[in-house]
Amino acid sequence: MLIGLISDTHGLLRPEVFEALAGVELILHGGDVGDASLLTEIRAIAPVYAVYGNTDARDARMPAAVDLDLGGLSIHLSHGHELGSPTPEKLLARYEADVIVFGHTHKPLVERFDSRLVVNPGAAGPRRFNLQPSVARMTIRNGRADADIVWL
Repeated sequence: MLIGLISDTHGLLRPEVFEALAGVELILHGGDVGDASLLTEIRAIAPVYAVYGNTDARDARMPAAVDLDLGGLSIHLSHGHELGSPTPEKLLARYEADVIVFGHTHKPLVERFDSRLVVNPGAAGPRRFNLQPSVARMTIRNGRADADIVWL
């Protein structure tokens, strides 16, 4: 199973996202979407689950968190701002999922802790904090998740 991970679009859907996430079966958006109509555009690639971030207006299409079972793994998706300054250690302590996907920091991260994976796809929207925009592609195969950052 191939899953696209995106976060912190802040209302900007870069054209490069369509190529970077081509072929994914599902997209998880880690919040700070911006205008919720952006989710409609992303759905042209694949179905989308999205959570709200600290800059998003509350919207029924974007809950605080989404928990899924995919490919035999539990996946937790939230923005991360609920922990203040999210770190892999804080996220792992708070959520029991096999895979935790978050945003908020704008810093791409893929870290494995034993059998658990923590992923921040980085920020796909406007360039901030002198960081290059990015998304991620996560593969679930034989009960194991792996992710790679894709620079935009």
